[in-house]
Amino acid sequence: MGLLEGKTALITGGSRGIGKAIVERFIAEGASVAFTYRSSAASSEEIVTNLNVGERLKAYKSDASSYTDAEALIKTVLEDFGKIDILINNAGITKDTLMLRMGEEQWDQVMDVNLKSVFNLTKHVMRPMLKNRGGSIINMSSVVGVFGNAGQANYAASKAGIIGFTKSIAKEVGSRGIRCNAIAPGFIASEMTAELDEKVQENYISNIPLKRFGTGEDVSNACVYLGSDLSTYVTGQVLSVCGGMNT
Repeated sequence: MGLLEGKTALITGGSRGIGKAIVERFIAEGASVAFTYRSSAASSEEIVTNLNVGERLKAYKSDASSYTDAEALIKTVLEDFGKIDILINNAGITKDTLMLRMGEEQWDQVMDVNLKSVFNLTKHVMRPMLKNRGGSIINMSSVVGVFGNAGQANYAASKAGIIGFTKSIAKEVGSRGIRCNAIAPGFIASEMTAELDEKVQENYISNIPLKRFGTGEDVSNACVYLGSDLSTYVTGQVLSVCGGMNT
């Protein structure tokens, strides 16, 4: 029996990268999974086809930064699955540049997708979770939101905002059995890191105590813990999955 047997999870940004790893791991642990994508229809359909678990897995086209899209999504997922036990706010983008060059649009886009989306989904899942007197909300922050990074003021601010939001929600709804935690990944191996020059990769790795990039599986393991009954007394926390960078 899997650690998430009988639970239903909604994962935003589940068509690639960390989100895809979480979808795959949650299915392996027995959960029913709804995940969203904004433009990656083909890769989302491929995930559903490859995992081949029937009605336990569905993909939804939805813009997490849109309040009305989030409202419609929650309603549809509840109609399709009957409940939402776990919400993982994973949708995110970067628009990196130095502050002197950063335009208003670059700031607003990152805030809308990274931070406003967390409000949107949490707002609309709150009522059904309160009705069920239970649930786990997991928000994807970043170590950059803890200690900042040059050229990423917009991204760092959005991820720091997620931490403050997480702690506030944990205090608001803890008495109703709803938990809210954040995960702060460090450098995670991806298509982007694979394209970096070897010396650049070595420089990054030299600053990581475990001397390697993290993987999507490392982050999905943390999500399983926070979504499962193993963590029923854990809320309002930020779990750094960073190989020791945030030490």
